[in-house]
Amino acid sequence: MTEANEEVLRVDVREHVMVLTLNRPYAKNAFNAALSQALSDALDRLDEDPELRVGVLTGAGGSFSAGMDLKALLTGEQSFTKKRGGFGIMTKPPDKPLIAAVEGYAVAGGLELALCCDLIVAASDAKVGLPEVKRGLVATGGALFRLPRRIPYHVVMELALTGENQPVDRFLQLGLINKVVPPGEAVNAAVELAQKIAANAPLAVAATKQIMQKAYDWTEEEAWPAHRKMAGKALSSKDAREGSKAFAEKRPPVWRGE
Repeated sequence: MTEANEEVLRVDVREHVMVLTLNRPYAKNAFNAALSQALSDALDRLDEDPELRVGVLTGAGGSFSAGMDLKALLTGEQSFTKKRGGFGIMTKPPDKPLIAAVEGYAVAGGLELALCCDLIVAASDAKVGLPEVKRGLVATGGALFRLPRRIPYHVVMELALTGENQPVDRFLQLGLINKVVPPGEAVNAAVELAQKIAANAPLAVAATKQIMQKAYDWTEEEAWPAHRKMAGKALSSKDAREGSKAFAEKRPPVWRGE
C-alpha cells in the first residue's frame, strides 16, 4: 500500500463522539507528513463542529502508535504541521476533550501522542515507554516536561533514562492511565467514557478543561481572577439556566451549547 491510495486516518462519528483511528498498521501507525496533516485537519473539525463534543484517538491493527516514522524522516519527510506542531497535535491539542484508547505499542512519540490527550484508557498488554535514548535520540514531543507534571520525578527518570517499557498497571497506580481494560476493549471503554463527558454541558466542559490546563502555570493569586474569567461564559449561558431548571424539574437537561 502507498500513501497515494491509503486512508491514513479513519474518522467515525458516534453521536457526539468523534473516533479517530490512525491507519498505518503496517508501520505501527508511525507518523509521516500525510498522517500528521490528516490528524490536524480532523482536530480542526472536532473543535469547530458544535455537534462534536469529545474525541477518541486510537490506532488500527493492534497498535496505538510507534511515534515518528523514521524511514520517512530519512527521506526528508517531516511529521509536523504549521498549525498544531508535531504529529498535527503536539503543540496545540484540541480545545475539546480527547481520550487516548491505547492497544499494543504507545512508545516514543506514541507515548507523547497519548500525553496530548486528556484521559488515557489502555489495554492490559499495551507497551508503554520512551526508548529514544536507545537510538541516540531525545524525546522532543513533550514527554520530558509533561510527564514530570503528572507522575513522580524518579519514575520519569527511570522511564526516560533507561528507555525500557513499564507495565501498564504501574501507570494506572501512578494515575497516568485512567483505566486498564482487556486487550481489544480500549476503544469501547474510551467511547463509553467519552459519552459520559458528552452528556455534560459543552460550554462547562470546555471551560473546565481550559482552567485545568492553565492551572499548572498560575500562582494561587493569579488563579482566582483568571479562572473566574474563563468560567464566565459557561456560568452566564442558557445551558447553565437549563441545568438548574432540569434539576428542579427532575428531567435530563437538553444542552444547546449556548
